[in-house]
Amino acid sequence: MSKKRGLSLEEKREKLLQIFYESQNFFLLKELEKLGPKRGVITQSVKDVLQSLVDDDLVSKDKIGTSVYFWSLPSCAGNQLRNVYRKLESDLQSSKKRLMELVNQNDALKKGREESDEREEALAELRAIELKHNELKEEMGQYTENDPAAFDAMKKAIEVAHAAANRWTDNIFTLRQWCSNNFPQAKEQLEHLYNEIGITEDFDYLESSLVPISSVGDQKLEGNPN
Repeated sequence: MSKKRGLSLEEKREKLLQIFYESQNFFLLKELEKLGPKRGVITQSVKDVLQSLVDDDLVSKDKIGTSVYFWSLPSCAGNQLRNVYRKLESDLQSSKKRLMELVNQNDALKKGREESDEREEALAELRAIELKHNELKEEMGQYTENDPAAFDAMKKAIEVAHAAANRWTDNIFTLRQWCSNNFPQAKEQLEHLYNEIGITEDFDYLESSLVPISSVGDQKLEGNPN
């Protein structure tokens, strides 16, 4: 045979309340500890269960002389439950309102983050172009003593990369301004995101440090009679 399941705390509370409601009388703790087991509430747990009812204002207690009496009437319990219900209903409405505010704020921030993914991709491509740009500048130094046509082709390739890098920089600035205009309430979050992905205050367009091809070509031709 399976062991009989003990009563839950809520079931014990109901059992003690039934004692009050059915008798509509006043009780001492020791009296309730005798009546509890008859309702399935063991003596050792009566005091704790009773105190939980007192804490929830479902049972009243008062000291008369040297004794402490407990009592609860159905009408009193009904009023207490209605007060609890009204408070819970008010809290529920406040929570729903706050939830809607948070949902709307979350949706707005999500839109900003979606745009930030594009900025991250653009920045990653910009960094790749900058890296290629630096590599090409190093290689260009090796071509200064070679065919001017190859040097000219290399310079044009660098110019294309330089223009692409600045075009992406311009796109980033445009996108950053768009985010600021459309999500002013997320200014701090956006600034934090910019710093995380490397768009700091010194982020700016690339300036070409290349020597004009015409001057280099002229020097090459002057030094080579062929």
